[in-house]
Parts: sequence; structure tokens; C-alpha cells
Amino acid sequence: QVQLVESGGGSVQAGGSLRLSCEASEYIFSRYCMAWFRQAPGKERERVARVNTYDTTTYADSVKGRFTISKDNAKKTLYLQMDSLKPEDTATYYCAASAAYGRLCSVNNNWGKGTLVTISS
Repeated sequence: QVQLVESGGGSVQAGGSLRLSCEASEYIFSRYCMAWFRQAPGKERERVARVNTYDTTTYADSVKGRFTISKDNAKKTLYLQMDSLKPEDTATYYCAASAAYGRLCSVNNNWGKGTLVTISS
């Protein structure tokens, strides 16, 4: 089973930026869709961004224009660049990998342990 390790979380003020990283234990980007999810206290986990094996990206409406998902194949690393951060972006962010079937992605995810992002006003 693929192992995913997130890093890059921290505390910043509103309007600031952070870049999250997710390193995979093996090269999986040609076979797996990769995504970032987040979960705020008392709320359900939600998908923030996803990229499939065709490099097609999708974003939650709440982060469009502010967050960018990307991959570095050589480093086996997924990134989430987060700009113009808001207090409502405060959450634990999780990296996820799901098997790809052409342009479609499985609903079954392999999860990292998460990294905490705190945005102060």
C-alpha cells in the first residue's frame, strides 16, 4: 500500500501563503489520481483539489483562484500552493491517492496522516 507523508502546514495570517507537500513512497502518479482534502473541527472532510493521471485539475468552489495543485514526478511529490488564505481555510489537510481508471478516479482513497493549517485574522 502506498504511503503518503504530508508536510508544510503551519500558522499564518490571513492573506498569506503556504505550500503543502505530499511525498509518496513510490512513483504512483501514472496510476493514481491525487487529491488534497481538508477537515475543520466539527465539520466533514471535503475535497479541496484533485489532479488525475491526465493532469486535469478540479477545485472546490471555495478555493478556486487561490489554491493550485501540482505534481513533481521526479520527486514523487504532490503540492498544494495556497494563496490569499482566509481564516475559514483553517483545517487539517490530507493528501489522498485513489486508483485511476482512464480519466476517472476511484472513490477509495489511501490517506496521509495530515498536516495542520491555521489561519489567523
